[in-house]
Amino acid sequence: MRMDLNSDLGESFGPWPMGQDAALMASITSANVACGFHAGDPGAMRETVALAKAHGVAIGAHPGFPDLVGFGRREMKATPQEVEDFVVYQVAALAGMAATQGVPLQHVKAHGALYNMACRDRALADAIARAVAMVDRRLILFGLPGSELLRAGEAAGLPVAAEVFADRAYERDGSLASRSKPGSVMHDTEAVVARAVRMVRDRNVVALDGSIIPLEARTICLHGDTPGAADLARAVRAGLERAGIQISALSSK
Repeated sequence: MRMDLNSDLGESFGPWPMGQDAALMASITSANVACGFHAGDPGAMRETVALAKAHGVAIGAHPGFPDLVGFGRREMKATPQEVEDFVVYQVAALAGMAATQGVPLQHVKAHGALYNMACRDRALADAIARAVAMVDRRLILFGLPGSELLRAGEAAGLPVAAEVFADRAYERDGSLASRSKPGSVMHDTEAVVARAVRMVRDRNVVALDGSIIPLEARTICLHGDTPGAADLARAVRAGLERAGIQISALSSK
């Protein structure tokens, strides 16, 4: 059994730092780098790419809604063409920044509200898939298992990777629970580690209502902006490895 561990990084902006990027690099295998719309800036992009390169961590673009104030977690009304345009813009910007350091992109993972909306809205999912394909058809598109986002990626001829979240609660339909709900973000290290192992080994997760959701995953997300993120990532990786699960980036599989 193999699994990729990814985290959302490069979300600092100007003089305002965010996350534990340097500490997380020792535990993850893929970095989703913010592209300046929901968070990040050119300097943060450059520094995060350099940090990932130094640690041998694969790099992906993390495009979001143009919403710095809401950190990209607020749903916005945008047409599929608008989504296609700003995803192309963001992915191409990070690809260019990475190219200056001799590093290729591995994947694309939409951020926050854009990700959640595209997982259920095929028109938005198709817009993201078209945008990714226009930049580079070799890029792996991340999405929830069984989501419209993965189906759109497959239809566009992209490689796709089903993603699960070790520290987020799930609804009965397999979607992520809203952050406004109590218990939507898990902080108990032992519980998060046990759930990560269960997701890989048993291929299911327990939803908020107690129902069992079957799933197939190729990558696990650990959020980098939560308190104690680096310690949690170390614990999750150690727990997976104890369970006989090999941790490696998708491009090396």
